[in-house]
Amino acid sequence: MTPLQSSLSHPVLAPLNVPERLLLGPGPSNVHPTVLQAMNTPPLGHLDPAFLALMDEIQVLLRYVWQTKNPLTLAVSGTGTAAMEATLANVIEPGDGVVVGVSGYFGNRLVDMAGRYGAEVHTLTRPWGQVFSLSELRTAVETHRPQVLALVHAETSTGARQPLDGVGDLCREFGCLLLVDTVTSLGGVPIHLDDWGVDLAYSCSQKGLACPPGASPFTLSPRAWEKLQQRQTKVANWYLDMNLLSQYWGPERVYHHTAPINMYYALREALRLIAEEGIEQCWRRHQQNADYLWQELEALGLSLHVQREYRLPTLTTVRIPEGVDGKAVAKRLLLEQSIEIGNGLGELAGKVWRIGLMGFNSRPESVDRLISALKTLV
Repeated sequence: MTPLQSSLSHPVLAPLNVPERLLLGPGPSNVHPTVLQAMNTPPLGHLDPAFLALMDEIQVLLRYVWQTKNPLTLAVSGTGTAAMEATLANVIEPGDGVVVGVSGYFGNRLVDMAGRYGAEVHTLTRPWGQVFSLSELRTAVETHRPQVLALVHAETSTGARQPLDGVGDLCREFGCLLLVDTVTSLGGVPIHLDDWGVDLAYSCSQKGLACPPGASPFTLSPRAWEKLQQRQTKVANWYLDMNLLSQYWGPERVYHHTAPINMYYALREALRLIAEEGIEQCWRRHQQNADYLWQELEALGLSLHVQREYRLPTLTTVRIPEGVDGKAVAKRLLLEQSIEIGNGLGELAGKVWRIGLMGFNSRPESVDRLISALKTLV
């Protein structure tokens, strides 16, 4: 039998059976049981009044967790990378100047995406794991006079948190928009979009929100909306064009695409759980459990990559000790202990492990289980 004939024959498959893992890598994180239950709810039509009401609830809840009043706040039907691209696609026209702060893998992704939309991209760089000072950002903005300044608030590749105080005022002084990546901070790290003067932000569902990937938060300020309306060209990405999506999420309810119904159920419940806990308490919980993790890692003799002042409570980069095969340890943790941690990316490949403590997983028992396993392997 040829390979083609084999592929056309009726396959015999066992029912789906996946192992249980404690997901302590950079994402996804384990999903809250209530969210999993919500996903099993029978789907409605994507224009059913009950589903449209649920979309409204998602918008209200997203504004709460982001601390913003932006009218255009919604969930992109796609992963966090789709929401990332949506921010750039809507406000960049060919020839626009864009300054991107690059101190990790996802800063580089912003550079690549912005260039594909025809931006004149200027990069501001720091070693991976460090952050930019306000004076460095001022020099870059004053020098290049961009239409957009893009920064990663929570750099998933390094575990560093970029301070944003004063950056929005700087952008307003020079007439540019502030675009921020909150993929690894939303739900677990204090965010105050309006107070900080952030114009565009995006995130994902599978990290601090403890939801599966596939419905990704996006928000756009009135200043950014104004730039979108003044475009001389159409948004190059039809699927992510906020002129169109705003009509689906807004009062017009114009059909745009078939939404991932059950993913929106899950996101709604994940956001509801955060609101029930209280966003400030959620932030405190993540910080307290991160402090405990850092204490226990250092007690094992391990050193952490990012200066404490700038560490993310949601993701910690741990330096791999000299002579230790980091990938081998991560593989043994997965196969022998059913615990997932992440290896380093880019400049930090082979140098660090990335340990996520996000959403439902941000609990002392997650730390205890990981530390107990590491004691036998490091």
